[in-house]
Order: sequence, then C-alpha cells, then structure tokens
Amino acid sequence: MTADVVARCEGAARTFGHGTGAVVAVHDATCRITAGERIALTGPSGSGKSTLLHLLAGLDEPTAGRVDWPALGPRRALRPGPVAVVFQAASLLPALDGVENVALPLVLAGADEVRAQAAALAALERLGLDDLARKLPEELSGGQAQRVAVARALVGRPRLLLADEPTGQLDHGTGAQVVDALVDTAEHTGCALLVTTHDPAVAERLAERWHMVDGRLQTTETTETTDTTEALSWSA
Repeated sequence: MTADVVARCEGAARTFGHGTGAVVAVHDATCRITAGERIALTGPSGSGKSTLLHLLAGLDEPTAGRVDWPALGPRRALRPGPVAVVFQAASLLPALDGVENVALPLVLAGADEVRAQAAALAALERLGLDDLARKLPEELSGGQAQRVAVARALVGRPRLLLADEPTGQLDHGTGAQVVDALVDTAEHTGCALLVTTHDPAVAERLAERWHMVDGRLQTTETTETTDTTEALSWSA
C-alpha cells in the first residue's frame, strides 16, 4: 500500500557539476515518509541534509534514481498546498506585513486576495501570532519572523512539512519556540514533518531519526520524543 506515502526516494542521487569537478551531494538514498511521521534528519555540515530535503520537497531533481509523492500527486502539484518548506532564514518580503507575507503563496497561486488574507490571519491566530499580523519584517525579532514563516507554510494546509535548519540562526530559547510551532502544526493538522538539524535538543522532539554522513543516508531509528510544547489555541 502506498496511499499514505507522502514522499519517497528510490536510489536517489544528486550530483553538482561535471567531470573531475563533480560533487555528489547525495548518494543512492532510499527512504520514504508516511503520513503523520515526525523525522529529524541529522548530520554534519555538508553531509547532504539540505540537498535531500530539497529533493523530497520537489525543489530539485535527482540526477539518478527517483523521487515521487504517491499520496500527493506529480511534482508540479506540490506547492502551494501538499508540500511546504521552512528555510533557515525566514525570507519574508520586507515591503509586506505579516499577514501579507503569509497570504503570498495563496495569492501567487491565484487565490482571491481577500480570502487569502483571511486564511493567512487564521494561520497566524492558530500559532498565537495574530499580534504580528500588521507588523513589517523589520519590526520582528528573528524568532518572530521564523514563526511567521511557519504560518506561511501552514496556510496551504500541507500534508508534508519540511524544515531546513529552522533554528540555525536563533538562540536556544527562541529556537525552541520555533520548534514548538512546527510540532504543534504537525500535531494539529496531521501532516508529516521532517526537520534537518544540528541541534540534539531539536532532534529529541521528533520520534524518528535519520542521519547523513558524506551524502549517504546511513541510519534510521525510532526513539521516545521529548515534548515540551505549550498548548496553543487552534480552531477548526
């Protein structure tokens, strides 16, 4: 059965460059993410974590092997909606306030602007961020901006949420708030969640561990999670 497999790699590899200058960032990765999974992808810098995440997100294509999304459809249908990505930097547009930044993916996809902003405000409210709705990015702290970026990912109601070192530029306390937002989003929407991280405290929040070294996906293990998420207000 593949109905609940939201992303799958089969012998996927990604090489950058050609000839003697070629660099293999991911070697022969075989893995799958099923609905509701919580995965931490760990490994040193340059190990291929971000490249694998980009393949799973459909942001990049493998140079060998295959990546597909059995429960979600073809690559062109992944965003906005079924797959959402949170990057290390929040990447909010400076001229747009919080609700406008969150609504942007829906607007770019052709949604009515009024409805898109209503959905964006609801996403911010679900994460307890409605007080940031009319603030510009320059008025936000790093942690606030990153949580607004999580709301932007949430607005399309994804079935797969991928976060690439989302706490990498934040202090421990602020990073914990961002992880709270990611885990809370996953728990309350039922989406699968994969987070790349160097931080053991972040990895401990997720039940399954994947590890990469030198572009190779080496191990998977399931552990008990440490859940310190404070309850947030969610509405249907």
